Amino acid sequence: MSRLIRALLAPFLLLVVTQTALAANIANGEKMARRWCAACHVVAADQSRGNTQAPPFSAIAKRPGFDAGKLALFLLLPHPRMPDMNMSRNEAADLAAYIASQGR
Repeated sequence: MSRLIRALLAPFLLLVVTQTALAANIANGEKMARRWCAACHVVAADQSRGNTQAPPFSAIAKRPGFDAGKLALFLLLPHPRMPDMNMSRNEAADLAAYIASQGR
């Protein structure tokens, strides 16, 4: 997707994803994280290892200015280092809510 299209879609998607994130399902997000993300990220306290280049979910959630809505948008528009998981808005919100819960 071109940068221009991403820039034009980002504000709209952020609004939609932020609203969806308010009703996110953390338990579903955990299931997704363990299935899709654990090969690279440390997704939970009971996981001992991940890829050294992928930050643990707890570190992501503790970053200054962390926002689950913005993270959900990022998950819908992934960068080259992260595979496109073809998530729905609800799935992205669930995963972002789970990641946010790891910072507590």
